[in-house]
Amino acid sequence: MKKIVYSVLAVAALFAAVSCEKNLDIPQKGVTAIETFYQTDADAEAAMAAAYARFVTRVTGQDGSSIYTDYKAALNNCGDDTYAAGSNFGDNDFMAQLDEFRLDSGNQVVDHFYKNLFQVNYACNLVIDNFKDGLPEGGPTATTKRVVAEARVLRAYIYFILTSLWNTPPFIDHVITDGLPYNSDKDPDNPMSHEDLYKWVASECEAAVADLDERKSTSDKDGAVKVTKGFAWAVEGKALLFVKDYSGAKAALKKVIDSGKYALVPGNRYWENFHVEGDANEEKVFELNIEPNSGIGAWGGMIQRSTWMEANIWNWRSDHFVAGASPQSKYTGGVDGWGGLGVPQWFGDEFFANDGHSPRFDATLKHIDDAVYNMEYNNDEINAMTLEQKKASKDIGIADVKDGLYGQSFWLPFKQLLRGTDVANYGNNVRMNNGLIMRYAEVLLLYAEACLQSGDNTQGAWAVNEIRTRAGLALAASVDMSVLKKEKSYELWLEGSRWLDLLRWGDTDRVKLAGQAVPKLFDKLHRAPAAGEKVTWEHGTEADSRFYTVDTHEAIDAKNEVGFKAGKHEFFPYPTSVMDKNPNIVQNPGW
Repeated sequence: MKKIVYSVLAVAALFAAVSCEKNLDIPQKGVTAIETFYQTDADAEAAMAAAYARFVTRVTGQDGSSIYTDYKAALNNCGDDTYAAGSNFGDNDFMAQLDEFRLDSGNQVVDHFYKNLFQVNYACNLVIDNFKDGLPEGGPTATTKRVVAEARVLRAYIYFILTSLWNTPPFIDHVITDGLPYNSDKDPDNPMSHEDLYKWVASECEAAVADLDERKSTSDKDGAVKVTKGFAWAVEGKALLFVKDYSGAKAALKKVIDSGKYALVPGNRYWENFHVEGDANEEKVFELNIEPNSGIGAWGGMIQRSTWMEANIWNWRSDHFVAGASPQSKYTGGVDGWGGLGVPQWFGDEFFANDGHSPRFDATLKHIDDAVYNMEYNNDEINAMTLEQKKASKDIGIADVKDGLYGQSFWLPFKQLLRGTDVANYGNNVRMNNGLIMRYAEVLLLYAEACLQSGDNTQGAWAVNEIRTRAGLALAASVDMSVLKKEKSYELWLEGSRWLDLLRWGDTDRVKLAGQAVPKLFDKLHRAPAAGEKVTWEHGTEADSRFYTVDTHEAIDAKNEVGFKAGKHEFFPYPTSVMDKNPNIVQNPGW
């Protein structure tokens, strides 16, 4: 596989241009002056590599300023299919604020993500501005045309996210040298509405596609870790779907399908999509490449590229299990976690009723019984126990008597748990699987929706049944939007789709109740229910159950206003730090 080397030349050139005046006369080692950069095809490649690198470090990676990945936190925590959990109420509160709609314009996730998206946008604009006319001497080349096209589509995708989350963010399609930008709809020179921005995203992708490489085949790994025609068509189709141009979306997405360059992995390999074993596989339309580098240590730059603390924050809360008996420890290679992600009971129940123990389900969620009794421990004596012995043993289970597993139902999240192989190169929780942006399963589901909404039920059913067949399920006799919504929620859980889907479909009933009740999961062998406590037993009765949940209401008890409010929470607020520096930005409604 050809590796993408993430160059810092373009960034260094930027820093050289904006250094403090007193430093301008000091020769700086390893820095390329801006007037001698952007001259050759090699410079064009390096500048584009720097844009990819910025995306890795600032969006899909841990950028050094947080303990999560911006992309996953911002696009998943507001959905109705997760809890922001942890050790106790107040733990990981920057994520719980989103989950329970207690956020304000100072929220850490919102602040970081907004700024980091514009950093990637800036890196793309550097490529486009400096190479849109080709080389200074020689004009357009095949290389300059391709890298400009890649930058345009990457920038378009950034604007898809910005538009979806902030409504009418400033439209910046070139490097700004003076002045402060306006909200796009209030720009005095080029006003653009929310819908106009989505249409621009689609048109940018369509205009750029001719100059992009196409993935060579389903086995072409290079073609999965850069912007290609397939990703451009997919982003175009997704943007058009969001403005209800169903025929346009259908046409764009069908190009991805008809290309034959992508395929669903078999069901027994579904799990690979979320681990290093599946990097750049046949299902990946685009992901950010992360590779070990002998010249970069874990603490010398690799953690910024990886999903370092993100793995820690979402792995199960190991110190709330019996000491030395965390059921995830063997699976994760010893990297335990803080339990920052929980699964609502309704979601696990509905998913299991739909799938049973399908490869898809088993790669996504795990029942507390299955976790405690059936996972392999780092302890031979525990592994040697029979099932009946485990059920009666206090050497395993949830030991914390105060908070149990806060934010957890009887279903535990499993899809995002790292495997030992994900951290094999660096350890220290440095997770090295690629940053997933889009896989072919999402393309099929977007296509299915475009078909169903435009009256082509036959093709809509075909696409949904492709997903169901891979999951090991029977073909759906009939497919409508209700079936599509459910299949998409199961297939793409925790992949950044659910929250935006809920908004555009108007399915906000559950998020209106967010924050009113959060469960704690307990083990009766270590903590008997307290007197007067309202308990839900895992199998219906105490006699048949070891584990139980108790609902808590601590956000409300602390006098917080919680839950989705129409007219406000459709969009994030612009960060306080941005509003303070730019008087041209008008805050979104309700904030």
